[in-house]
Amino acid sequence: MFEENIYYFSKSEYSENLNFEKIGVRASRAIELSTLTMPIVPGIILNSDIANKLNKFSSKDYLSKYFEQFNEEMGKIFNSTDNPSVYKIVVSPSLEMVDFPGIHNIGLTDKTIEGFKKFVGENFAYQEYATILLKGTINLLLRITKKEIEIKNLNTLLESIKKAKTTDDFKNIIENAKAILPKNFFEDAFYQIDYLLGKFSDFLNLDNPEENDSALIIQPMVFGNYGEESYSGKFTTRNVITGSNKIDGIYTKNEFDVTGDINKLNIQNIDKKYLTLLEKIGNDIESHFKEIREIKFTVEKGKLWIIEQAKVIKKSAQAELKCLLSLHERKFIDDKYLINQVSTNHINELLHPIIDPNSIKSFKSITLGISGSPGAGIGKIYFNTERLLEANRQGIAQEQDANVILCLPATYAEDVKAIEVSSGVVSNEGGYSAHASVVARQYGKPSIVIPDVEIDTEKKVLKYKDIIIKEGDYVSLDVPYYKTPSLILGKADLIKPELKESGMIELLEILNRNIKEFHVYGNGDTPKDANNIKTLGGEGIGLCRTEHMFFKEERINIFREMIISNSDKERKAALEKLKKFQTKDFYEILKIMNPYPVTIRLLDAPLHEFLPHTKEEMEIFYDYIKKSNINIDKKELAYKCDMISEVNPMLGHRGCRVAVTYPEIYEMQVSAIFDAGYQLQSEGINPSLDIMIPIVMNPEELKFIKHGKKIEGTNIKGIIDVEKEVREQLKVKKPLDYKIGVMIELPAAVLLADELAKYAEFFSFGTNDLTQTTHGLSRDDFNVFLPDYSQFDLIPANPFQVLTEPVKELIDIAVSRGRLTRPDIKIGLCGEQGADPNNVDFLRNIGLNYISCSSYSIPIVKLKLAQLLTAQ
Repeated sequence: MFEENIYYFSKSEYSENLNFEKIGVRASRAIELSTLTMPIVPGIILNSDIANKLNKFSSKDYLSKYFEQFNEEMGKIFNSTDNPSVYKIVVSPSLEMVDFPGIHNIGLTDKTIEGFKKFVGENFAYQEYATILLKGTINLLLRITKKEIEIKNLNTLLESIKKAKTTDDFKNIIENAKAILPKNFFEDAFYQIDYLLGKFSDFLNLDNPEENDSALIIQPMVFGNYGEESYSGKFTTRNVITGSNKIDGIYTKNEFDVTGDINKLNIQNIDKKYLTLLEKIGNDIESHFKEIREIKFTVEKGKLWIIEQAKVIKKSAQAELKCLLSLHERKFIDDKYLINQVSTNHINELLHPIIDPNSIKSFKSITLGISGSPGAGIGKIYFNTERLLEANRQGIAQEQDANVILCLPATYAEDVKAIEVSSGVVSNEGGYSAHASVVARQYGKPSIVIPDVEIDTEKKVLKYKDIIIKEGDYVSLDVPYYKTPSLILGKADLIKPELKESGMIELLEILNRNIKEFHVYGNGDTPKDANNIKTLGGEGIGLCRTEHMFFKEERINIFREMIISNSDKERKAALEKLKKFQTKDFYEILKIMNPYPVTIRLLDAPLHEFLPHTKEEMEIFYDYIKKSNINIDKKELAYKCDMISEVNPMLGHRGCRVAVTYPEIYEMQVSAIFDAGYQLQSEGINPSLDIMIPIVMNPEELKFIKHGKKIEGTNIKGIIDVEKEVREQLKVKKPLDYKIGVMIELPAAVLLADELAKYAEFFSFGTNDLTQTTHGLSRDDFNVFLPDYSQFDLIPANPFQVLTEPVKELIDIAVSRGRLTRPDIKIGLCGEQGADPNNVDFLRNIGLNYISCSSYSIPIVKLKLAQLLTAQ
């Protein structure tokens, strides 16, 4: 019965008939090392068929031949009084568990201790005997005995072990233990091991003896303090933070192990002959397991042994990626394996700074809310855009800390400039798809939405229970992708990402060669955004929001002047001032993105969003009005601004509707686009241009904006007319290659997609508005009642993050109808849902050509795409 269930292993020997289901995870790891011919300590496996049947087991009968092999390999002899070998028994469970007993130093008796102490010293010898062997034995007995008197005696002995410090203390414990344990336990090493094997069997029988699935391992012990040339140490196959391709760890000389308060040395400083061997071992183990591993080793009297190796749990995303890239370069893994080992959590950690946990141990925090945009940031908190910008400017000018955090109930278009310069955003209205979250993702800034906090912009405070944060206080934002975000009171330390060092650039190259026919663009409105998009693997800009360009300090009041103008002449004069800014922006963005396409969305935001929203902003605007010699008093100015505001602006006077009322606005923008485009053409660059018309609800609107209209003596220029006019003014012969298309964001546009495709050369789904108009939900207000809908399972997921079935159906309808009219029509999606990996497969399968998302989401979408495509 026993013989066929006992297996021997060493660095050069293992049974090929092993049933891995019966030897447990610990033994399996040992066998894996054996297959790699690693210098592992030899061992015996008693598989799960017999591990709980060893109460009358005789090691002399069944294990003697293996013990003789141990003696030969280790150079020590079990039960010897001169040069004794001692063993350990550990449980090898079927699953990774930590609550299984193990006993070390089996074989230490009153006879063998004399030989043992010659090598390790008397104090250490008796300490191992009393506090390791006896303590382990007592703990095992306590787990199986039910006799009260025995439990009491064992606990008394255990308490004395905890207090023992001197050699005499250890000797007294051994003497006291003789009153509890059998006499032969202290005299005969073979009796001792048989006794303990029986107790291990009792332990394994505690639950259901018929279902035992754990094995036992017996191995000799090795000691890092066993003679002159002895060491103990542990190392990882590479640095677990940076991913640097050098073994990283510690060692000690002439110490049993590396725990405790002892002199620990850097593994790189160990004797060269051992370092070379450890480096090879680390490389071979990492290559075999295809991941970073931790390895424990002992050098005993000049002979190196691997004690164990295991998976490293705590490691950075950078270290994991660098490991995978190294394995890929050495051809141990292929593209498919690497792509499927990387997760979206890895990407997020690589792209965003993270909080150093050691720097915030004593800080208070508010840990709740919604992760609007992942990352981490620190700075002084401000409850107003203008004050934040001023604090940032002063910090830069005075060469002091200029880091600032924006805190508002909700943000609007005029707050974009504050988000751009801030280190993060805190709000309490909306959710993942709120304006603050969307813009923060675009700029790669962390954003938290915390509905439970009170944000008082007048008193300049944030309150939550007994926590009060005042304007100017330092806070830190911790918004990991995978857990609840935190607003931390105080200035944390950040660990910042370095794309060139992280391996991200190499990963993107691998992803790109596995993605075909489907493209990932980025949403961006500035030259800086364009650079980010290109760096992070974007193949174009799918949404350039031109309204964001007008909020810069030197432009906003000119735009406001245009809005309150009393005549076409005044309005055109203001627009002419703005044109030079627009032309410069378009020129730089198109140049950076060349040869990739850039989709420029003409003005979309409602006009009232550009007007002053605070007393401070109104004062600044009025000062500008006076300096510009515009004849209007403060009261009339306020009245004009009030008259432009709307009750429901998201469904009001915005997008192409503004162009119908004020066609000169789009005329200026289109003229600026082609001025920039033809300037680039003169420099030998041929930009790829897509001009997008927003909030279109019928083909008549699109035809009007594309081709213009002559009616009752009025000549409204269309995009085509403006392009021709610019070309003729510049005396250019070759027209630019450009497309005119629409943003599909209304159900009406979906149902009329076949008619729209007569005039549109591309569609781009704006799924934020399409979701709002399909479900009648406000993305900025929905989170007020989202928790209730989630609690009662009335909605499966946040509809502004994951596409709903009705929205999917509308997209499918629009694609089908659009391609009936124009089979080669280019179709993409630039709403926030495009950044969610869960939507990628659907969008690809229904025939979209591209997705456009925030620049920091591009690698995530590409990863998901590559994973889908390599799985086919």
